[in-house]
Amino acid sequence: MPEAIAVGELLIDFVSLDRDRPLSALPRFVGAAGGSAANVAVGLARQGVTAGFIGLVGEDPFGQFLRQTMEAEGVDVSHLRFHPTARTTLAFLATRSDGLKDISFYRNPGADMMLSPQDVEAGYLREARLFHFGAVSLSRSPAREATLFAARTARAAGLLVSYDPNWRPTLWDDHEEARRVIWEAMPFADVVHCAEEEWEFVTGTEELEAGAHRILSQGPRLVAVTQGQRGCYYDNGSARGQIAGFPVEVADATGAGDAFVAAMVTQLLRETTPIGELPEARLRAITRYANAAGALTCTKPGVIPSLPMRAEVEGFVGGW
Repeated sequence: MPEAIAVGELLIDFVSLDRDRPLSALPRFVGAAGGSAANVAVGLARQGVTAGFIGLVGEDPFGQFLRQTMEAEGVDVSHLRFHPTARTTLAFLATRSDGLKDISFYRNPGADMMLSPQDVEAGYLREARLFHFGAVSLSRSPAREATLFAARTARAAGLLVSYDPNWRPTLWDDHEEARRVIWEAMPFADVVHCAEEEWEFVTGTEELEAGAHRILSQGPRLVAVTQGQRGCYYDNGSARGQIAGFPVEVADATGAGDAFVAAMVTQLLRETTPIGELPEARLRAITRYANAAGALTCTKPGVIPSLPMRAEVEGFVGGW
């Protein structure tokens, strides 16, 4: 059985090869496997954690490619299903020098939206040590109900639960409902990651400490905010601070946050000290390692092909 399980979206990312050209300019694209939840699953596998993935793809060539990709990465796909009618979701991403996201999703409906609670086997989840989910799969039913069921099951079983309230405005019809659902899921999490550009929408404040306090008050024990080349902010309620990023030549920043999450929770899985009691020096080492994984992911286009191996991250960190 996998040590870690992620639930959510697995899709095809079409990443622009022409930096700083909007999608409306029809830049050249290269296709790659992606989807935030799937990225984290592969990131965990590349960090040496046995990982599984729960989700739906279309019964089409893209879906076949995605399943084969996940299998090749060593991710358990026994709970990845093919939907007979809905197509595999596609995402077109414009590459930007500032690292901000410019994404257009094609899921009308996408197969990932059709995941239902019946597709989530509780016994499979309970055997793991870590569960990861994000807000993309909360944006539509029945995937919303499936994701919340999985998170609730993992929480009750005592797994370490990681949550990314990744805010994608175009996926939600009602932004107030988005905020409500994002916060409905917050108490299930132990670890919350958020990108800086999403922070104000999610927390209602630009202030990192104030927003982290609000999240921690709901039950999570660690908040990490990625800030692109500037690094990240961390807060576990007793220790908080800023960790500088690693300067790299950026080819594509998409998925850097997913690599960060996978590297961070891999480190946390190895801890015997409760997250809320981790000393500041250890938190700084964990988030610095996660920063390195995120930086390395930026050096190549596409996410899953760019996610670093554990030895690669360790060598990179050791060189600084």
